[in-house]
Amino acid sequence: MVSRRTLREFVGLETCEKATRDAMLNFSFYLTIGDMDEAFKSIKLIKSKAVWENMARMCVKTCRLDVARVCLGNMGNAKAAKALKEATAEPEPEAQVAMLAIQLGMLEDAEKLYKCCQRYDLLNNFYQASGQWQQALETAEIHDRIRLRTTYYSYAKYLESMGNKTLALAYYENSDTHRAEVPRMLQDDTSSLEIYVNKMKDKNIYKWWAQYLESQSDMDSALHFYECAQDYLSLVRVHCYMGNIQKASEIANDTGDRAASYHLARHYEGHDDIKQAVHFYTRYSAACCVLHICIFKSKLFHIGYDINENGLDDQLMNLALLSNPEDMMEAACYYEEKGSHMDRAVALYHKAGYVSKALELAFATQQFSALQLIAEDLNENSDPVLLARCSDFFITHSQYEKAVDLLVAAKKYHQALELCVNQNLTITEQLAERMTVTDSKDFSEEARKDVLERIADCCMRQGNYHLATKKYTQAGNKLKAMRALLKSGDTEKIVFFANVCRQKELFIMAANYLQSLDWRKNPEILKTIIGFYTKGRAPDLLAGFYEACAQVEIDEYQNYEKALDALTEAAKCLSKAKDSSAGDQEVRVGDLHNKISLIKKFVHARSLYAENAADAVQLCEALLEEPELDPAVRIGDAFGFLVEHHCQQGNFQVAYRKLEELQKLLPSQNVRYYISQSSLEALQKGMGVPLDCDRRHSVKEEDEVEEDLDVS
Repeated sequence: MVSRRTLREFVGLETCEKATRDAMLNFSFYLTIGDMDEAFKSIKLIKSKAVWENMARMCVKTCRLDVARVCLGNMGNAKAAKALKEATAEPEPEAQVAMLAIQLGMLEDAEKLYKCCQRYDLLNNFYQASGQWQQALETAEIHDRIRLRTTYYSYAKYLESMGNKTLALAYYENSDTHRAEVPRMLQDDTSSLEIYVNKMKDKNIYKWWAQYLESQSDMDSALHFYECAQDYLSLVRVHCYMGNIQKASEIANDTGDRAASYHLARHYEGHDDIKQAVHFYTRYSAACCVLHICIFKSKLFHIGYDINENGLDDQLMNLALLSNPEDMMEAACYYEEKGSHMDRAVALYHKAGYVSKALELAFATQQFSALQLIAEDLNENSDPVLLARCSDFFITHSQYEKAVDLLVAAKKYHQALELCVNQNLTITEQLAERMTVTDSKDFSEEARKDVLERIADCCMRQGNYHLATKKYTQAGNKLKAMRALLKSGDTEKIVFFANVCRQKELFIMAANYLQSLDWRKNPEILKTIIGFYTKGRAPDLLAGFYEACAQVEIDEYQNYEKALDALTEAAKCLSKAKDSSAGDQEVRVGDLHNKISLIKKFVHARSLYAENAADAVQLCEALLEEPELDPAVRIGDAFGFLVEHHCQQGNFQVAYRKLEELQKLLPSQNVRYYISQSSLEALQKGMGVPLDCDRRHSVKEEDEVEEDLDVS
């Protein structure tokens, strides 16, 4: 047999006319191929709601929400259109289509769509809304555990509405809302509720049940359940209500509960039992760990005058120290007005933060021990007059360091510095920084620099050169800063400071200092000296340094070649110098060129000796005739050259005459410094007589020793 079935896309259109069916066919075709314009043209004239609903169902299959909105509009289903619009907030397209399916009654499709996009929270809501509680619980337990307790609670509410209180009670417990929901649910069945309370043994439920019994005037039972709940405030409150004050006091003392202590203190206060009231107010304060205890302004300070009558001033002081600053202030006023225990008033003012008031009272009542404690908390924000008074007090009692601190706090820097100098107090870096003025409102720029320079001057006297350098620099006096740094002898910082400041004077000062070091053994220092003189634009000083280098090469190493190079550089530098006295400049240049000429001749003679010894000797003999040979070429080096030559040639008689001539010219010097030991030994052997080269030198040394002894 052949059965006739309608395709799902055309369900509800069996009785429609042919034009409607053709329109649906065209719509389905164009929708499938994605031609939306032709699809809408096909259904433009359709008026049947059934047709539009059928097309909306097709949109669920094709996930075309844009078409679905048109269909819902033609259906007149405003509720579904609103739900679909709200669903567009969901990021997953499947979740939006699932909402459309729900509105059209396509629940299976909605379930599949929620599972497809893994929106188990929406699936859970879907199951709950459709009454599928078991599926909802399974979904929450497996996939949506963050909403598990909420699901249990919703199911419990559903069971309660269905009258199944036993199962609802279990799910209220699963949702952890049983402490409030179960008593509410069983409030009409007190016997069942009492059984449940005793069964659960929960403090919150005990407390609720005790409050219920108290409202029913069953005080004994209420006390029992308050005790089970460990609600000591309620126990004390009920005992006070019943007149069992002793029992209430025992509970408050034994448990130390602050709320119970406070309630009992109020009860004692109301019955004028001041001693017990203060006792329990004190326990309340200690239990709160010095939190705000509302006992002064509203209660305790009203009691305070009674405390005086009962001789309980000590307890008032203890309570005040545990209270807030406002209450400390009020208690201090009480002691001040009372006229006795002024030390307590000073201490309370100080601890409450009213330092100025504490100082005034301490001065007025001669509380010097308290004054020393208070002065430690003084700072720049304190009253300058009080700071000055305190500093005078410390100066009187020879506590100069504390006095200096207070003077600095009062911004009396000149007095502080004067006290440091007079009492030889060391200015530490911390103290110097405190005296460094940074706010131009209090001091002018000139005054600020003056203070900084005075600080630096004090540091210089105390030998703290680095700190003095820092303060001179802050004052803008870099010249004095460099002088302080030079006294410190810190070569690395001197070089760094000169390079940072880049001032001609500082470069020259640094170079002059570096010359005092052993620059001969450290090439880096030598380069730095030359660089600094160059940067300082001091060619005359650089020329002098080159001359010193040349003299060192001659005196220490007899290296006339290097000395000649150094003097040549000196001549170049001197030619660039702009000396105000042109005459002196010309004389210096002339002397320098004369030295260069003489050294060149001597160097040439020594270099010529290997090729033509006779000419070299003749040149050297001619040099000795020069009137200003020494110090350009030392006479000893010239004679040494001749003695060495004649010894090598075997002319010992001539060599000996030259040696005697040298000793006459330089009677106080050791000729061994100019003539090699081998030549002297050859000369002694050739002449056959001992030489007295050391005699003159030893005689000179003996004379020097005798002179030293005479001076001493």
